[in-house]
Amino acid sequence: MTSNALGLENLQTKKEVDNVIKQTEDKVLVLRFGKENDQSCLALDHILSKTAVLLSKMADIYLVDVDKVPVYTQYFDITIVPATVFFFNGQHIKVDYGTQDHTKFIGAFKDKQDFIDLVEVIYRGAMRGKLMVRSPIDPSRVPKYDLLYMDI
Repeated sequence: MTSNALGLENLQTKKEVDNVIKQTEDKVLVLRFGKENDQSCLALDHILSKTAVLLSKMADIYLVDVDKVPVYTQYFDITIVPATVFFFNGQHIKVDYGTQDHTKFIGAFKDKQDFIDLVEVIYRGAMRGKLMVRSPIDPSRVPKYDLLYMDI
């Protein structure tokens, strides 16, 4: 693990990602999948770093480079970066954003309050045993992408 300029931890290997998923207890685990020098990833990283201390009692935030951990990139079907995935006590938490994909948030959040609100809803839902929650973010503030699924 290394830290970036904003103070967020970078997970470099599949083993590091596996360990963080297994060891994070009673907190929301936020994994931002992206690329170090991508502008939209940098914008999201700025929001994540500004909220990390505020959310420290309910969330841990890590960055994952899609090129360094391709097994998770493929598993979560990450084709657009940044993509943010949430876990709680080792369980993948899905979120209904009003889009086709409930497994991840695609794109950057518009502002830090949207991210804070989302983490709070995930935390409260997960503490009650829910594996899927409804996003508190106004649908007009959620980036929309057309997802194409191909048979291989």
